[in-house]
Amino acid sequence: MNQKMHIYYDKEADYLEIRFGEPTESTYSKIGQDTFVRIDKKTGEVRGYAIYNVQKGTGALKSIDIEIPANILKILKSQTV
Repeated sequence: MNQKMHIYYDKEADYLEIRFGEPTESTYSKIGQDTFVRIDKKTGEVRGYAIYNVQKGTGALKSIDIEIPANILKILKSQTV
């Protein structure tokens, strides 16, 4: 089964969300300034990331480095030709 990656940006709220697969009941843990990892409550898997103040932050945001969960990497590798 293919799992989609959902990317959402709300310009007014200056909020970026990256979600892997369908929404699940999750908790958030802070991993950096205004950056949170979304963790599935049942499985403990990383289900996405939330980033606040993308444009308003103290410094201009040029890039964000995040770890891609192993299950997502496996799916991506299986789809490359």
